Amino acid sequence: MKNLSASVKGLIFSLLAMGFAFAVYFLFLAKPNYYLVDNPTPETYYFKVNNGEEKVLSAGQYLKVDLKKGKNKIQVFDQNKQMLYDSAFTVNKVRGLLNITHKDYYINNQYYGYGLNKDSLMATKPGIEIDKKLYLGDVKKMNKLYSEDFYYNLDEDYDRVIKNVAKVESRSKIFRKQDFINYYNNYYKF
Repeated sequence: MKNLSASVKGLIFSLLAMGFAFAVYFLFLAKPNYYLVDNPTPETYYFKVNNGEEKVLSAGQYLKVDLKKGKNKIQVFDQNKQMLYDSAFTVNKVRGLLNITHKDYYINNQYYGYGLNKDSLMATKPGIEIDKKLYLGDVKKMNKLYSEDFYYNLDEDYDRVIKNVAKVESRSKIFRKQDFINYYNNYYKF
């Protein structure tokens, strides 16, 4: 190492720093992309995606599935293996949720930013009524077969660290109904 010129030492140091930065990103910061099939009900369902193998989804369970961009097909069966429906849906993004039970899910936008007054931001949004109770904020109800209108899936949490404090930005997360109510009551103290 003593015989190397300063420019070669600088190149080696910069390559090591770049390798360290990529390692930190892929180990701690990279967000995996995947699709989930969810069953928030007490029943058991069977399903096939794109005529693949039959999978079972027990009560309260979710599974990761492989989907391709573009048109996909799903067949859903009840616990007696009687077909409930055969449907097609289109995948455009890198993460999504298949709601095979057509139950209610809630997509919530959480705002980030320096000096952010989250209470005033929430008050400007229309909110949503769930079981005759009003929940303030930027929340949408979803009960269709497939959704990809969110950033964080059911099994992910919001970022605990604000990555960009120079501007106000938001991240959306999809919740089961009771999970959203629990999150709202714990996070927002009105």
